[in-house]
Amino acid sequence: MNRIDRISAILIQLQTRRVVKASDIAARFDISLRTVYRDVKSLEEAGVPIIGEAGVGYSLVDGYRLPPVMFTREEATAFLTAEKFVEKMTDASTAAQHRSAMDKVRAILKTTEKDLLESIDGSIEVLKSQTQRRVNNNNHIQTILNGIADKKVLCIDYTAGYTQTKTNRHIEPIGIFYLDSYWHLIAYCRMRNDYRDFRLDRIQGLQETTITFAGNHPALKDYLAQTASEHQLETIVIKVNSNITNFINEQRYYHGFVSEKQVGNFTEMTFLTISVEGFVRWFMMFGDHAQVVSPQKVQDKVAEIAEVILKRNLVGVEV
Repeated sequence: MNRIDRISAILIQLQTRRVVKASDIAARFDISLRTVYRDVKSLEEAGVPIIGEAGVGYSLVDGYRLPPVMFTREEATAFLTAEKFVEKMTDASTAAQHRSAMDKVRAILKTTEKDLLESIDGSIEVLKSQTQRRVNNNNHIQTILNGIADKKVLCIDYTAGYTQTKTNRHIEPIGIFYLDSYWHLIAYCRMRNDYRDFRLDRIQGLQETTITFAGNHPALKDYLAQTASEHQLETIVIKVNSNITNFINEQRYYHGFVSEKQVGNFTEMTFLTISVEGFVRWFMMFGDHAQVVSPQKVQDKVAEIAEVILKRNLVGVEV
C-alpha cells in the first residue's frame, strides 16, 4: 500500500471509533509508531481536525465526517463473501439485517462494481461439511446483541443439554461466539450467581426486560481466555473406523472435539477435554472400533477399566 492510500485508510479508521490508539494504527498497517505520527501530522496539515491525547489516542472533532467513499473491487467482493457466511452461519433475523446493510453498500457502489457483484454472485458458495449442520438459533442473536449494547437483563427459558431440565432464568449477557455449528451466549446467571455458557438452540424463549445492569463484567475475549487457563485441558488423539463416525458425530462435540483428518480407513480425531475418565468411558462405547493414539495415560485408563469389566463379568469372579 502506498503512502497516499495508507493515509486515506487511516482517516477512515479514525471515523470507525471514538478513539483510536496509535499502536492500533501501527498494527493494522504494519508500520512503526514514528510513521503513524508522521501520517497523522500530514492529515492535520491537510485540514483534518484531529485531537491527539498522549496515552489515550486520536479522535476526530465531533461532526467531522469524510464524504462517502467508493469501495475497491476486492472490498466489494469481500462484502459478498461475508454475506454468504452470514446466511449460512447465523439466524434468519441477522441474515435479514445483513441483507439490508448490503443493499445500502450496493447503493453507493459504482456501476462497474455493481455489475461485478451480480456476475460473481453465483461463483461464491458456503457449504457445510458432514461435521457441521445448520442449527436453529431461534432468531435470538439480534435480541441478545441489543441486550449487550443496552446492558439489559434478559429473561430466558433454557433447556439443559444432559438433563433436559427446563428453567427460567434472568441473565446479564456478555457476548456470543460460534463454535462447531453452534452459537453460544456467555452471560452472568442471576439464578446460579455465576457465569454460564448457554447454547442458543437450547434457549426456547427470550425476552428483554426493563432491568439494566452495571457494566462491570469481563470482556468476552478476556472471559474465554481466563476460562481456558483455569481448566487443565487434556489433548487426546484417537483413531476411529470411518464406517462408524456417523454414529458419534453429535456426541463428540460434548467431549471437546477439535479437528479430524483421514488416515487410511480410519478417521483421526483430536479432542481437548477436562475429564480424562469421562472421555474414556464415552470412548469405550465404540472402543472395539477405535484406538487411542495418545497420550499414554488415556491408553492405560482404557486398559484399566476394560480389565475391571472383564473380571466383573467372568462367571464366579467378584470384584
